[in-house]
Amino acid sequence: MTDPLPDVVRTDKRFEFRVGDDVAFAEYRLKDDSVIFPHTVVPEAFAGQGVGKRLVEAGLQFAREQKLWVRPHCPFFHAYISKRPELYEMVHPDERPGLKAKA
Repeated sequence: MTDPLPDVVRTDKRFEFRVGDDVAFAEYRLKDDSVIFPHTVVPEAFAGQGVGKRLVEAGLQFAREQKLWVRPHCPFFHAYISKRPELYEMVHPDERPGLKAKA
């Protein structure tokens, strides 16, 4: 089955998912050896379609490729990672105490 959703695109400040005039995005900043994710916006038009998940996964893939620590300051990134202990090793050690695995 072909995925009907377009790809996430990385710009110099954010990861974007765009359909027509609707844009979902996850902002990021590079600092030293880390990528900081401060803010994510997913419009109601994309609700329930997995767009937020795709934005997070694109950001995490970028961090892997660039060998950067992840600093999930955005509540959406934080919640996504908190539910997946296998991702904790990507999070900067200073920020790991705030992660909690959820059952």
